[in-house]
Amino acid sequence: MPESSVVVQPDAIGSARWRTAGLRTAASLFEQAAAEVDLPEPPAPIVVAEYGCGDGRNGLAALTAGITVLRNRTRPGHAIAVTHTDAADNDFSALFRTLDSEPDSYLRTDRATFCSAVGRSFLTQILPPERVHLAWSSWAIHWLSRTPAPIPDHVQVSFSVDEAVRADYARQAAHDWHEFIAFRGRELHPGGRLVVMAMGQREGGQFGLGPLLDALTATLSDLSAQGVITADERRAMTIPVVGRSERDFRSPFAPSGRFERLKITHLEITDAQDRFWAQYQIDSDAQAFATSWVRFAQAAVFDRLGVAVSDPQRRASFQLALETSLIDRLAAAPEPMPIPMAHIVVEKLRPA
Repeated sequence: MPESSVVVQPDAIGSARWRTAGLRTAASLFEQAAAEVDLPEPPAPIVVAEYGCGDGRNGLAALTAGITVLRNRTRPGHAIAVTHTDAADNDFSALFRTLDSEPDSYLRTDRATFCSAVGRSFLTQILPPERVHLAWSSWAIHWLSRTPAPIPDHVQVSFSVDEAVRADYARQAAHDWHEFIAFRGRELHPGGRLVVMAMGQREGGQFGLGPLLDALTATLSDLSAQGVITADERRAMTIPVVGRSERDFRSPFAPSGRFERLKITHLEITDAQDRFWAQYQIDSDAQAFATSWVRFAQAAVFDRLGVAVSDPQRRASFQLALETSLIDRLAAAPEPMPIPMAHIVVEKLRPA
């Protein structure tokens, strides 16, 4: 991308949020995009979209930073309309509580910025054509829209030796990425930008977080052997996430480099820092290291795994046993977690 004079100042906008793996790089790219997109003349609003908002915390600091850049480029009072999108079963009440209460929320820093939410999948068109000037998506597109098949020998497909299952997941991942990009092509305004942060793929085709996911798989097998969960429940426990390679991300754009009037202007896959391992290198506290990673797993996947246990009381017992056993397993042999993160910037071409 072209050089930008915009500099990220993480300490000024919620430093805790910037510790999320890969977020500093993605936020810097988002600020660059905010500095470069074409802006409408008032009274037409500047439209910002977040695809895959969750409870709003993952992207809030980056969105606030980008909105600050937009505000510095336009007139006082020029409306900025932010639309957060996610699946219909997302907890949008949590999103609005985050936007209302967090000190680094753009609603607290800019009175002419307004928020709304759309409860529909981003694998379809959910906003009017050519209305979005700046878009953000973090920690979202690596979740598949459906689980193609059970994974017989692991919880995450890239660690499986079942080639047929791996092929099923690869087809679903290709379909989801194609649809995501196609509909952003319809929604982005000419000259608009989309910044995506998602899990990438390591050399050899493996997803990151191997030590955590291997430990999780082994712990689930132990809990099944102990009768905490049944064999059928264990088989149903799958994490439908994928890491994509650079070739996977570029596939819809091949061979011309253009797709739905979009082009990729930046694509890089690098290992983000494991900050829990960095702390362990300082204090040698294996219990704290393990607990930090298990807290991450609880937030990310425990509820999804627990769906396989239909009885609420048994589900709670299972999740408690999983937490305790997983901490013990990780603490016994701490290892750094590889975290391959993809950072992508897509631009909507202006008419010739």
